[in-house]
Amino acid sequence: MIYLDHAATAGPRRPEVIEAVAAVLRDGLGNPGRSGHSLSLRAARLLEESRCVVASFFGISDPARLVFTPGATASINLVLRGYLRPGDTVLASSWEHNAVMRPLRWMERDGGVRVEIVPPRRDDAGYPRGVDLERLRERLDTGPAVRMVALVAASNVTGESLPVREIATLAHAGGAAVLVDAAQGAGVLDIQAERDGIDFLAVTGHKSLEGPAGIGALAMLHPDQLEPLIRGGTGSRSEEEEQPSFTPDRFEAGTPNLPGIAGLAAAIGLLNRVGIETVASRHRELRGRLVARLRETPGLIVHHSADERGDEPGWLAVVSFTADGCDPGALSWALDRRGIACRPGLHCAPRAHRTLGTWPKGTVRFSPGPACTEAEIDAAVAALREATNEVRGGG
Repeated sequence: MIYLDHAATAGPRRPEVIEAVAAVLRDGLGNPGRSGHSLSLRAARLLEESRCVVASFFGISDPARLVFTPGATASINLVLRGYLRPGDTVLASSWEHNAVMRPLRWMERDGGVRVEIVPPRRDDAGYPRGVDLERLRERLDTGPAVRMVALVAASNVTGESLPVREIATLAHAGGAAVLVDAAQGAGVLDIQAERDGIDFLAVTGHKSLEGPAGIGALAMLHPDQLEPLIRGGTGSRSEEEEQPSFTPDRFEAGTPNLPGIAGLAAAIGLLNRVGIETVASRHRELRGRLVARLRETPGLIVHHSADERGDEPGWLAVVSFTADGCDPGALSWALDRRGIACRPGLHCAPRAHRTLGTWPKGTVRFSPGPACTEAEIDAAVAALREATNEVRGGG
């Protein structure tokens, strides 16, 4: 199997990550902060050491302002439901995943929150790209006050990263906070919350960070502005029936996912040794080769940009395409029978597909990981040519 679905979840985890998870389960560490015995103390030390590793990686100087969550979706819900109030206005990009859009639409319907979409800019070929910064600036300067700007770090459909730092500067000048969904991008892009002005940074462990599933984090520049989503036992201030007011305890009710946290810290440790630019460079190489091979295939449309190389800086190795006369689902199934794992459809990002013009069927998405080889890219595209012929009824 050639695994080209890293945008959904990373392929086989590295031995160091697996061992970090297994060690917690094997060694029987206690519940951190809940007991006074040595196993509990070791667990608490592992928890805080891991917090320091993850906070440093995402540019947070005070580790207490990074809390662990079950993933980016949980982090996003914590922010949206803990920060927004009835009457608030939120601006979102046209590339948002449903992890952002579904809670926003629910809050719009039942919570009195107003949601507005900032359109993309158009490149020289008329292709939608990123965010129209001038339109964003105009909206922040006029109309009802904006409480928050929410955006993806990178699209899970096209692989394009958004100009987060520029958007944050505009948002702050207009009095709005910034929420970045970095489920895609974390582990490939150089994302530093304090440097980039990201008030709330939501990440997940199981994609480009190549950590375990079921673990993520939320980095906060101003945690005092956020209400907890879940309240309960923290192991601290047990004499009080009110939630602790200090971070991270304020946001980490319940027993933490210590195996996942250990695995995430191990994965980030590997990334620190390799270097984020090395990973980003590898993504550009794979994307460039993939785009070039796909464009050599008759009847295919690569939903990318007018650039012919496909390896510009700031893009992930995530490529969506459609084939004339082929339903994306049928094409993906034909590829699976040839040993190619990919994803068809709308990728939980219907707004992105409306922006691209690929609604309602979506696209087929290839998303190789850093360990993918050029030979595997070539083999996948060769299999795609056979699959498109089959789906079109030619064999």
